[in-house]
Amino acid sequence: MSAPRTRKVRGDAQGRRPVYDAASLLAVAVAEFNTRGYDATSMEQLSRAAGITKSSFYHHVSGKEELLRAALSRALDGLFGILAEPAAKHGSALDRIRHIVRRQVEVLTGELPYVTLLLRVRGNTDTERWALSRRREFDAAIAALVSESVRDGQVRADVDPALAARLLSGTVNSVIEWYRPGRSGSGSLPDDVVRAVSEGILPNR
Repeated sequence: MSAPRTRKVRGDAQGRRPVYDAASLLAVAVAEFNTRGYDATSMEQLSRAAGITKSSFYHHVSGKEELLRAALSRALDGLFGILAEPAAKHGSALDRIRHIVRRQVEVLTGELPYVTLLLRVRGNTDTERWALSRRREFDAAIAALVSESVRDGQVRADVDPALAARLLSGTVNSVIEWYRPGRSGSGSLPDDVVRAVSEGILPNR
């Protein structure tokens, strides 16, 4: 998406509606995509949800695919940013996995609507297929670390790396189904998930 632009729209009791820019309209779109499904959401519905005309919406974006791409990019940038962190690149393979899992939970809970959308794409558009390909790259990086931890003797040799990687992703990604901001115990959630996968998926004895 282009750099956010601000546009005031008149119409409420004070003669003005809230100010919208590209970022705030993206948040509206993501909420609608998650509620209705991307394919079932029209630009008419998006403009209605934002409280502006469709032409005003098009002032900021070319269409809903641009919004989808921006939303999925935000989620993917958060995930791949984890892999670039020092603690994900240095140290034992098992410690790096634990760091990545902890940070995945933090990114997921911090960017919940965007990661939720990422995890629900089905590959029906070019943008969705691109996102799925990127997700596979991320999962492959985790699988490679599990394989390394097995070779190093940090994880039992009878643990299948590909299966363990899928279970790790499934455990972390399942958080979107029940987590809500402010929920009791949210502060310890990243460490709780790391403990669960360390004891249940990546046993070292």
